[in-house]
Amino acid sequence: MDVLLASFGVAVLALTSVLMNLDMEMDPKTNDYKALTELLPLGLVLLVIVIVICPLNILYRRSRFFVLSCLFHCICAPLYKVALQDFFLADQLTSQVQAFRSLEFYICYYGWGDYKLRKNTCKTNDVYDTFYIIVAVIPYWWRFLQCIRRVYEEKDRMQGYNAVKYFMTIVAISTRSAYSLYKGMGWKIIAGITSAIAAIYCTYWDLVVDWGLLQRHSKNRWLRDKLLVPCKTVYFAAMVLNVILRFAWLQTVLDLKLGFLHEEIVITIFASLEIIRRGIWNFFRLENEHLNNVGKYRAFKSVPLPFKYYEDEDEDEDEDGDE
Repeated sequence: MDVLLASFGVAVLALTSVLMNLDMEMDPKTNDYKALTELLPLGLVLLVIVIVICPLNILYRRSRFFVLSCLFHCICAPLYKVALQDFFLADQLTSQVQAFRSLEFYICYYGWGDYKLRKNTCKTNDVYDTFYIIVAVIPYWWRFLQCIRRVYEEKDRMQGYNAVKYFMTIVAISTRSAYSLYKGMGWKIIAGITSAIAAIYCTYWDLVVDWGLLQRHSKNRWLRDKLLVPCKTVYFAAMVLNVILRFAWLQTVLDLKLGFLHEEIVITIFASLEIIRRGIWNFFRLENEHLNNVGKYRAFKSVPLPFKYYEDEDEDEDEDGDE
């Protein structure tokens, strides 16, 4: 309920900002204040940032500072030992590439004064194009460094393969971004090949390693022995949906444009689908970790309690029988 309250609160702020912008746009008397309407999105972002870093003991300060500490560990990878919360947050950030790019656009749009004229000159600048690629690979780079740290510290070969996965994703994102900026058949072919390889590798890793599914000899065929959800159809549906959404990113590479939709709307749709895919991944990844300790983040499969009701009752019954 607390998480929903916080997310709905931000959603209400965003909706309020949109409605205020539309209201000021539709009123002909406010034509002189167009620059002010363009400042509403910036004000919303700044408000969220202020809430997150607010030092006062309000609005879940302990949780906010916990997230900030995990974010700091991600940024400073591989200098810190990788805990579950650190790699988990880094994985969430890999699904927020479009949000990272939006922040870059905000810096350009407001920093260069384009908002005053309502003209987007960012994409005509070589510096912006360069950072357009760099910003997209940053979360994957953090995750790559975390895997390297675990390989060095834990001597875990699987983390080496995991690092390869993120490196391949970095290459795929870089080539896709280069194609979107410079076009050309050469970039298209390279982007398509690297994206397809990365998609296959990442899909296999999600289903087999992270979720522990597709075990042919499991008592739950093609799933795994231990399941928390009694309905097995849920797992098959999640696998199919993961594959579909994972390969959806090839849409932009292969130029499968939806003619009736604006390009920005298409980007928004696929960014939203990636967030949905990540939400599904979160559930089954944590389930697999809880049941099988695949990441070796738990020292014990169960935590003994300091009391044992049933044993005490049995002892009382034995004593009564002896009497």
